[in-house]
Amino acid sequence: MIHASLPELRRALDARQISSVELATLFLDRIDALDPQLNAFVTVDCEGALAAARAADERIAAGQAAPLTGIPLAHKDVFCTEGVLTTCGSKMLSNFVSPYDAHVVGLLKAAGAVSLGKTNMDEFAMGSSNESSFYGAVKNPWKLDRVPGGSSGGSAAAVAARLAPIATGTDTGGSVRQPAAFCGITGIKPTYGLVSRYGMIAYASSLDQGGAFGASAEDCALLLSAMAGFDPRDSTSLERPAEDYAAALAAPAGARPLEGLRIGLPREFFAEGMADDVRTAVNAAIEQYRALGATTVEVSLPNARLAIPAYYVIAPAECSSNLSRFDGVRYGHRAAEYGDLADMYGKTRAEGFGAEVKRRILVGTYVLSHGYYDAYYLQAQRLRRLIAQDFQAALQHCDIIAGPTTPTTAWALGQMADDPVQMYLSDIFTLAINLAGLPGLSQPCGLGSDGLPVGLQLIGDYFGESRLLNAAHRFQQITDWHTRRPAIAG
Repeated sequence: MIHASLPELRRALDARQISSVELATLFLDRIDALDPQLNAFVTVDCEGALAAARAADERIAAGQAAPLTGIPLAHKDVFCTEGVLTTCGSKMLSNFVSPYDAHVVGLLKAAGAVSLGKTNMDEFAMGSSNESSFYGAVKNPWKLDRVPGGSSGGSAAAVAARLAPIATGTDTGGSVRQPAAFCGITGIKPTYGLVSRYGMIAYASSLDQGGAFGASAEDCALLLSAMAGFDPRDSTSLERPAEDYAAALAAPAGARPLEGLRIGLPREFFAEGMADDVRTAVNAAIEQYRALGATTVEVSLPNARLAIPAYYVIAPAECSSNLSRFDGVRYGHRAAEYGDLADMYGKTRAEGFGAEVKRRILVGTYVLSHGYYDAYYLQAQRLRRLIAQDFQAALQHCDIIAGPTTPTTAWALGQMADDPVQMYLSDIFTLAINLAGLPGLSQPCGLGSDGLPVGLQLIGDYFGESRLLNAAHRFQQITDWHTRRPAIAG
């Protein structure tokens, strides 16, 4: 059962081959055995998981099961969970127990899913390696001396090691897709506004978006179907009809199931900066897509090279504003000794935030300051519009865009600790998608020369999640990269 897909788990639960309590216990025992090596979880909620599993068994017995009823999952520790510690990977919130559920958490509870606990993450979702967490670095299940990617590295590592079959994550500049690539699983970031941000602790509000991790596109489709939906409490939530993303995958596949699909290959993604082993795996995957009936066309994203500077102005600016609420007054960490109110603010924030968070707050405050706002922030927003226009122009000639998720496979723990700019450059292929608000998916497509997974990124037009998931699903029907497991997963 540990390695079963969600449809297989659903059938086993409905046929009473296993109960939800037994399934939850199986994964809780696995977390207890393996997580000390991985550090993927901040909080394991055994009592809450078993209570939810008992309720799920009652629903199943009454014939009222939804697709995720009784299915264990893990939540990234950026989602507020009522009565459970919600830390954002930071000392600042190391004592914060949320009084309410995030919208995503509430939807999945209503669906009958069983939360096993909260996963480790880069502090306040700021990072590309999951090394900035107050709770220590997460290890990549494929090689314990490598990073799992960030900021949702705990969720990705948990799914890759099968500590949970599915998990939630968030993606501000690639934080679902990049760890999915590094850990050899599937991850999807939907269109901005498709998943509510209510109760998702903000980093950069115009970029943050909840996403889904699973072993396969089919598992991600089932999770995303339950996560997406309009929420009046989120002003950026989009009011549109619900979609069953899994149902779109059920159509029988012919010999060439992607006949007529046009895949755009941006020349900028295949120029300099990609490691040879990543290039080899990505090119082989594109050949597989051609065998499935898809055609490829070269497209251009001329402003893609500007995504990193634009992102690292806009995101820190929004983070500077969002994190101003953490002042030691209302909740979270407060300095033990201080002189006056200003001293309390200063000491609390100095003690509560880690180095990467402080770095981004300082950059963000600078670019928003008088005399620099026009020169930096407004200019970055203009670049953002150009980047979005590039994608729309490219998508006039193709249905989806494909390329590498990351320029390399996972690097060694500590390798970029003293060079944050080099780490920022690792997001070169993912940032532009968030700036444009488009959906993106990463799926495993091979192994690098070091035996570590390589991810293929698919990018769609707004609300093109079904098309992305279907393309990935058809690829996974004729390949086995998504079934490859790290040695630790057994």
